[in-house]
Amino acid sequence: FIGTNFILHILEKYPDYEIINLDKLTYAGNKENLKLVENDPRYSFVHGDICNRELVDSIMKKIDAVVHFAAESHVDRSITHSKEFVMTNVVGTHTLLDSALANGNKRFHHISTDEVFGELGTEGKFTENTPYSPRSPYSASKAASDHLVRAYYYTHKLPITISNCSNNYGPYQYPEKLLPLFITNLIDGKKVPVYGEGKNIRDWIHVKDHNEAVDLILHKGVIGETYCLGGDEEITNIDITNMILDAFGKGTEMIAYVEDRKGHDFRYAIDFSKIQRELGWKPKRNFKQGLSETINWYKENEKWWRPLKK
Repeated sequence: FIGTNFILHILEKYPDYEIINLDKLTYAGNKENLKLVENDPRYSFVHGDICNRELVDSIMKKIDAVVHFAAESHVDRSITHSKEFVMTNVVGTHTLLDSALANGNKRFHHISTDEVFGELGTEGKFTENTPYSPRSPYSASKAASDHLVRAYYYTHKLPITISNCSNNYGPYQYPEKLLPLFITNLIDGKKVPVYGEGKNIRDWIHVKDHNEAVDLILHKGVIGETYCLGGDEEITNIDITNMILDAFGKGTEMIAYVEDRKGHDFRYAIDFSKIQRELGWKPKRNFKQGLSETINWYKENEKWWRPLKK
């Protein structure tokens, strides 16, 4: 989802750039995401696993930089199928790092998450100096990958950067995630499931704002540094639910409260002052506007998401 939007952003912004997209096409991978550029000579797709060293080496020889989006990312799935998360997020990252080092010390940007920091109380925000305290198999696997990336910088001087981002939303997001799940359920007249009382708080960022920041870090970020990316939009899950219900002209009768997730972190929030101060980035889109655009995108692209819901 985020990688799809990044590829579209880069190809639109940089006419002389070429992209090789390596994707295993697991359940959340979808070649339809990039139908707009499938015939663009600057874009090529390779179906494969980032744990396959021979395949990774064959691609690494051809490129100048790696932007590593590949990850298993759904917390609920990590609770029941944690091995897949360790393989992709830890072993896969190690394979890419080793290959980048062996094939010319390639520039390497690693996409991570604010979930590696654990949870916040009612005060404060995550910064680049927040100690790691992952609380799910997903966040633990991402924390391990972050540590590996930094280790390759300190041990081998691999030219890396890392970004830790808050909750993304926007076009092409797989419909198991909160916003597309709720939107597509309501399009079909189904109720929306809310964990517990819906009091958990997340900081939301539009995927386009995220990718503009990644673009900036890739080109101007300081090697070896980490940048926290957030949308400055802290909202409780129940407030988001009500915003989506309002957009559909529905009331609270469409909410189905369900048992809370195991180890459900209470609050995440990001302090992005470092990248704002050093690289001049801040998010452009507010959540209300972005949510409206996202709802319209799912309404207009049923052919994309309906097969995935099945």
